[in-house]
Amino acid sequence: MIEVPEQAGGIYVHIPYCVRKCPYCDFYSSVDHSSVPLFLECLEREIAMVGDTDLVFDTIYFGGGTPSILAPEDIARIIETIHRYFHIRADVETTLEVNPGTVTREGLAKYRRAGVNRLNIGVQSFNSANLEFLGRIHSVEEAASAIEWARQAGYDNIGIDLIYGLPGQSKRTWLADLNRAVEAEVSHLSCYILTCESETPLGRDVDTGLTKMPDDGAVRELFDTTIEFLTNNGFRQYEISNFGRQTTDGDDANYSRHNQKYWSFAPYLGLGPSAHSFRSPERRWNHRSIETYVSQIRAGKSPIAEKETLTREQMIMEAIYLGLRTTRGVDLEEFEKMFKIRFEDVCEPEISNFKHEGLLKLTDTCCALTPKGLAYHDSIAARLASKDIM
Repeated sequence: MIEVPEQAGGIYVHIPYCVRKCPYCDFYSSVDHSSVPLFLECLEREIAMVGDTDLVFDTIYFGGGTPSILAPEDIARIIETIHRYFHIRADVETTLEVNPGTVTREGLAKYRRAGVNRLNIGVQSFNSANLEFLGRIHSVEEAASAIEWARQAGYDNIGIDLIYGLPGQSKRTWLADLNRAVEAEVSHLSCYILTCESETPLGRDVDTGLTKMPDDGAVRELFDTTIEFLTNNGFRQYEISNFGRQTTDGDDANYSRHNQKYWSFAPYLGLGPSAHSFRSPERRWNHRSIETYVSQIRAGKSPIAEKETLTREQMIMEAIYLGLRTTRGVDLEEFEKMFKIRFEDVCEPEISNFKHEGLLKLTDTCCALTPKGLAYHDSIAARLASKDIM
């Protein structure tokens, strides 16, 4: 039997609406907002359907889509309904993803009064040409204003997203983005490499040769630059793409509490179309369609599209993949307690090979990738998890 450590859960609410679809985005959303009232009604009914659980939750995360297209009153209504049906800790971290092109000073203040205490602002770039290429609806000035308005509204936990690895992007222009983010004194940074999903406009442009993406070497240089620059400017990397501003106490207060659940086998509950849920050993996900989601709930049925029960082997592989995404790495004691096998027994001789190459470090308590190794996470994790599992 697998012994998964007991942890507080997270609630993810997928708001499936956008003003305009970005050409690189593969997340489910719609630009037709006519169904918003019906969606909100069905979301409340889904919350009531799944509220009978013994889990205690300490995070609520509104993602999308673009959650900030909803009025503060709608966000307040959802938060109130969640608190009514679930056991929510008093110190809950409630995050709202916002697009700078959809918020006002007054609106951000109202979200704060509604119960949102953390913002994740989708800046993506402080470069006008990059914003145009990415199809963003906001300007550089609107991004800067959103950050300032958030601070004025009383948010002391502000994160922003940035994207790099764009065609033609230089180290100099990427450093300008990072420097602007540091100067904004945000508490958290997520720096994502631009990826080409096959079913997106960007993916099709790359496939047809209309757009040429930078080669691996150029992206690797930007990756290394990100870690070096942010480390030298008061941020601590805690996952491949995520950095928290260091506090005077040196703790992890500026890390995203919610994001960390996805890398630690913590339970999380997804609400809304296409949202995923996990409670060991089961994973399930809702229909990727507003229409189907609404019709199922209005018929009194669950909106779950599919579910799967992970085998022991699958969970071991996920423990390796997810653990190595974090700078903390795989906790050896927790791994052995969960799976009744030593991590070293699963992953040798690859561990020794990667240690020799300077890609991995192994201590008495954990196995983690080095900064150099993080750049090759996928291939390293695949080799470590490829051995026949006992």
